[in-house]
Amino acid sequence: MTPRKTGVSRAAAFFDLDKTLIARSSTLALTSTLVAEGILRRRTVLRSVYAQAAYQMGAADQSQSDRLRAMLGRVIDGWDASRIARLAAERIAEKVAPQVFGEAAALIEQHRAAGRAIVIVSASTRELVEPIGAMLGADRTLATRMSVRNGRYTGEADFFNYGPAKVRSMTALALVEGYDLAASYAYSDSITDLPMLMAVGHPAVVNPSRQLRRIAEMRGWDVIRFRAPQPVRSENRRLALAAAAVALTPPALVWVAVWLARGRARRAQLRTV
Repeated sequence: MTPRKTGVSRAAAFFDLDKTLIARSSTLALTSTLVAEGILRRRTVLRSVYAQAAYQMGAADQSQSDRLRAMLGRVIDGWDASRIARLAAERIAEKVAPQVFGEAAALIEQHRAAGRAIVIVSASTRELVEPIGAMLGADRTLATRMSVRNGRYTGEADFFNYGPAKVRSMTALALVEGYDLAASYAYSDSITDLPMLMAVGHPAVVNPSRQLRRIAEMRGWDVIRFRAPQPVRSENRRLALAAAAVALTPPALVWVAVWLARGRARRAQLRTV
């Protein structure tokens, strides 16, 4: 694509998705369906969670990004791409809408009223992010693009929209659409999105971890707190959480691993009492 020759720069508001616009991992929207239809197996899910959780403890460097991309590819290799897209489109309104932060929806409308473009930037695959973006009224979505051959995922990523790669996708979009990044806004909860936050003139952190909050305070960034919406319950919460972490969104891995580890620690403590 060639840049639009509007003669006027426009600001944009870039939003991370999971834990920023919505209260949980967006992949929870598909987890129960993927498990029920036999697309995800318990053994594959749990093995991937335990093997890769350690990579989520640090910053989103290139080595970590490569390992997460390889893991994602192994999990979805051979999946029917159109089937996944259909399942995502069918489940988004039902599963994701109740998880949207009310304050996030209001913030989107404030930016829209100010004439700024709304862009969702996520490491999840576009088959999931695009219908969520449509539901939220986003102007554009930037997401991971997995390679498809003969209708099935090959296990390779055409573009893995994670960590510093988010900045590359934002910069490319800004060139095409004429966005002024220095006048733009960005929102995220995750330390892995530090490059994304630093790429704009008006960054803000949402429900941040202690580490990200400390960085935000040092840099004078806004720190925002959103209230958690009513959580959607799952009949099989443990498997659902693990499957969601591996299925489409690698950054959820650390949260799942910690949750499982805490459960094991509690059980071990009870056995010693």
